Amino acid sequence: MAARHVLSIALLPFTVAVLVPVWIARAYGVALSPGGSAYRVALQAGGAMLIAIGAVLFAASLSRFASEGEGTLAPWDPPRRLVVRGPYRWVRNPMISGVVFVLFGEAAVLASRPHAVWALTFLAANAIYIPLLEEPMLEERFGASYAEYRRHVPRFVPRLRPWRPA
Repeated sequence: MAARHVLSIALLPFTVAVLVPVWIARAYGVALSPGGSAYRVALQAGGAMLIAIGAVLFAASLSRFASEGEGTLAPWDPPRRLVVRGPYRWVRNPMISGVVFVLFGEAAVLASRPHAVWALTFLAANAIYIPLLEEPMLEERFGASYAEYRRHVPRFVPRLRPWRPA
């Protein structure tokens, strides 16, 4: 199981949140430089907070997939059971939300427009992929329980209070 998780992490979020941003930085000559103004320091501090929030959200989601869902984040090795606890009580896609936080955090820390474009592109791709492909597959796999979950828990914007399934 550990090897399956390492492979899925290396191929998916590591590529999205590390390899592509490194490539963008090299391609556009973006380098980390400490803030020279109050605005830049605040931007970088906010970005660091986004990265931390995203990493915690991603890790908590991944842990639930492994322990409760008995699967990985990879589409080719998905969870065998529907996960509706932990961060999934607030939002249906906390793993993607975590990666998006990390990407926008990287853009802020680096004060990089190309990184912000990458974060927006990733967000847009998932805003298309998830409702068109992923959610129909989840409804087919988990049936009425997923349909009920989907009715109560939003896709990307978290609920104010956690959903408590019956």
